[in-house]
Amino acid sequence: MIHIIDDDEAMRESLQFLLASAQLDSRTYESATALLARVDELEPGCIVTDVRMPGMDGLDLVRRLNALAVPHPVIVLTGHADVPLAVEAMKLGVLEFLEKPFTDDALLQAVNAALSLSGAAAVRGAEREELLARRALLTARERDVFDAIVAGDSNKVAAQRLGISPRTVEIYRANVMAKMHAGSLSELVRMALRCEEKP
Repeated sequence: MIHIIDDDEAMRESLQFLLASAQLDSRTYESATALLARVDELEPGCIVTDVRMPGMDGLDLVRRLNALAVPHPVIVLTGHADVPLAVEAMKLGVLEFLEKPFTDDALLQAVNAALSLSGAAAVRGAEREELLARRALLTARERDVFDAIVAGDSNKVAAQRLGISPRTVEIYRANVMAKMHAGSLSELVRMALRCEEKP
C-alpha cells in the first residue's frame, strides 16, 4: 500500500490515478496529522509525502515517523528546488526526494524501490521473530550453552565456566543446534547476531 499525503486534492488524485495505472494500491491523506491518526494500523508499504503543507510539514512528519519507529520507507515530493531541504530529508533517512514536476517514471521507480525495500524489511523482521521464538524454547541451561558457543567458547571452556562436564556441554550443544534449526556453528552465530539486531 502506498500512503499519499498532500494538502492539494488534485495532486492526491493525480498520484492515485498514476499508481492505479501501474496496478498499485494507494490510500490518500489530506494532512500529516491524518496519517498519524491511523499510524498504528498502516498497511505495509511506503509513504509519499509533500514537503510544504499547512500544519505539520513533510520533514516534521518524517521526524515523527522516526520517533514512532514506523518502518515504511518515505519518498518526499517538493515544488521547490531546495538543496538544503533535500540534504536534511536524506539525513532523516528519506529514501527519495523528488522535485515537482517529476515524470511518471521517476515516481514509479522511486515507489517500486521503496516497496522492495519495505518487503525485504518485512521478511527480515519475520525471520528475526521466528529466531527469537526458537531461542525462547531453549531451557535456561541450553541458553547458557548457546551464549557460550556464540561467545566463541570451546566445549572445554564452556564446561569450566558453567561447572559441568565437556560431554554435558556437547549434549546441550546438540539440543541447541536442533532447536534453533542450525546446520552449522557459523549459522548458529549468524542466528544469534540476528536475534540481537534492533527490530
